[in-house]
This record gives sequence, C-alpha cells and structure tokens, in this order.
Amino acid sequence: MLKKQWVVYILECLDGSYYTGITNDIDKRMEMHATGKGSKYVASKGFSHLIATKECRDKSDACKEEWAIKQLPRNEKLAQFN
Repeated sequence: MLKKQWVVYILECLDGSYYTGITNDIDKRMEMHATGKGSKYVASKGFSHLIATKECRDKSDACKEEWAIKQLPRNEKLAQFN
C-alpha cells in the first residue's frame, strides 16, 4: 500500500475567512468540507475553495506547520506556501 503524503492546507470560507488544517487525502478532505462534514468551523462559515497546500514529511511535521501558520496574522499566512 502506498503511503499518502501529509499536507497542510488553507481554504477560504464563504465569509472570506481562512481555515488551516492537515490531511493525508486532500481530495477526500475537500469533499468533506464541501458537504459540511470536515470541521465545525467550515460547516458554520461555508466552504468556498482550497487556496494552498504544502507537503510535509509526516503527520508530526504537518501538525507543527499547521500550528505555526495558525499563529500568524491573516496577511502572512499565504506567504508560508511560497
């Protein structure tokens, strides 16, 4: 079985807010967000679209990267994906 790559991602909600999360199956996770089952935050705000993804070595690194991004002000979050 092929090991899936862990990624940290940012999506935009319908109200313009950002949501940052991690997954090892980005397509399935976006489908969950689109149907309101991905997270309470996105379900309450509405899913608009995926903005950016960043590959990580493993789940631990993805969690650390997610935490670091969540500490940043909104205008600096996307700079972490360049």
